[in-house]
Amino acid sequence: MPQTLETPLSKVKRGPNRAQYDPETAFRIIDDTLMCHVGQSKNGQVFVTPTCHWREGEYFYWHGHAKARNIKAPIDDAEKVCINICQLDGLVMARSAMHHSVNYRSVTLFGVPELIENTDEKIRQFKIFVDKVSPGRWETLRPINDIEIKATGLLRIKIEEASIKMRAEPPVDDLEDKDWPVWAGVIPLHQQWGPAEQDPIQQASFALPTNPNAF
Repeated sequence: MPQTLETPLSKVKRGPNRAQYDPETAFRIIDDTLMCHVGQSKNGQVFVTPTCHWREGEYFYWHGHAKARNIKAPIDDAEKVCINICQLDGLVMARSAMHHSVNYRSVTLFGVPELIENTDEKIRQFKIFVDKVSPGRWETLRPINDIEIKATGLLRIKIEEASIKMRAEPPVDDLEDKDWPVWAGVIPLHQQWGPAEQDPIQQASFALPTNPNAF
């Protein structure tokens, strides 16, 4: 594992005081989040695709239809993608409009994707993904079939070039504004899963799925 994820490309230029580059912090944010945005360039046009992701060891994985742009194009072009993950933690309410902000945790990764084609490895990774969404669920499902395996593309990048940016603090107002008569502080955002809503066509009762720890 690299000691730092900092490279000339991943080095944060704007707000470097909020930047980190240690792999363990990046892993924690990746694991605590279910969705990312994959950015890529095709024929001079930039595309950004939201998708779910997961991690095993030093590798970051995502999947999609085998012919989808965010699966096929990076392999065809053998170019780096840029992936961002971000969690909003709160609204920062300052004494001036200029100093309003948000508290957040964010990871931006860079890498050339590798296509996973081995059937056994694809199945193993799909299980890791499903169990991230709902721990223990894979064993309860109808087994995946060959058509589904072939139709699903699986990519990964090694987590070795990335930046982390985080903000977790009160407003940073100008000193001359500290006595301005308006409420200032942080409005935290707390996310939680709601009650499970059963498929209306399903009449039998079954054990409820396990909620993920990630959002």
